[in-house]
Amino acid sequence: MFLITGITGRVGGATAEHLLARGKNVRALVRDRDKAASWADRGVELVDGDWNDPAAIERALNGVDGAFVMLPTVLAPSPDYREAKGVIASYISSLTKVPAPRVVALSSMGANRTSGLGMITALALMEQGLRDLPSPIAFVRAGGFFENFLYGLHVAQSGTLPVFYNPANQKSTMVATNDIGAEVATLLAGPAWSGQRVVELGSMVSADQVAAQLGEVLNRDVKAFAVPRAGWAEAFEQFGVPKGSTGAAEEMYEAVNAGWMALGVEGTEHVAGTMSARDVFATAQQAARS
Repeated sequence: MFLITGITGRVGGATAEHLLARGKNVRALVRDRDKAASWADRGVELVDGDWNDPAAIERALNGVDGAFVMLPTVLAPSPDYREAKGVIASYISSLTKVPAPRVVALSSMGANRTSGLGMITALALMEQGLRDLPSPIAFVRAGGFFENFLYGLHVAQSGTLPVFYNPANQKSTMVATNDIGAEVATLLAGPAWSGQRVVELGSMVSADQVAAQLGEVLNRDVKAFAVPRAGWAEAFEQFGVPKGSTGAAEEMYEAVNAGWMALGVEGTEHVAGTMSARDVFATAQQAARS
């Protein structure tokens, strides 16, 4: 039995899919049973509880062979990242009282750094907080999600894909969420290990390459357009970040554009993704048509 957090999201869902495909039993901590009803129909055991409820997490951990933990996405975190700190404290409390035979935590490229991270700060805090757990733990430092470009299926009909990557031809680490789920499932259900592991996941890809692959799916020429720095706040607001609260997102992309979100951090393992941006776009387009 393996515990999955965030099963109704992309990464948690992909992890559950891969575990079920391996014939493994899956348990999920959920806040909304109705939202997770389709998983229950497929045999996933649902445990009611919140990320901030250590007692619920302890119940969900009881008897598992491994646990996948992640932080909920907070587009406008508090300056002190108290939202993330609350969830991290819950994980530390519950995993200390009910240690899992192994733990896999979703992190991010750049989480090894201590400043200038923006939204990735939450994941750096998580790594710092969970690294001393009694269980063997693997931190999966994933690259930027190809799925974050899916807005391009709608906005790129004119031939332009607005991006925050500048310059657009500079490569940074990117990955499909399906590949994250596959790697997490492998870590959970594969050979045991001891101590701490850090796995970098993804391949070096540029926004220009993503735009070109989007164009192949749309059957038109698509070019990446780097949104001017002065327009970032307004652009993030259009993506749903509250007005006046875009600083963490802006700082994150400044970090990416600084060029240090690259593979090869000392002491890490590396796993390349198998799905391209083209695959992600094509899958999403097919799903929309069905």
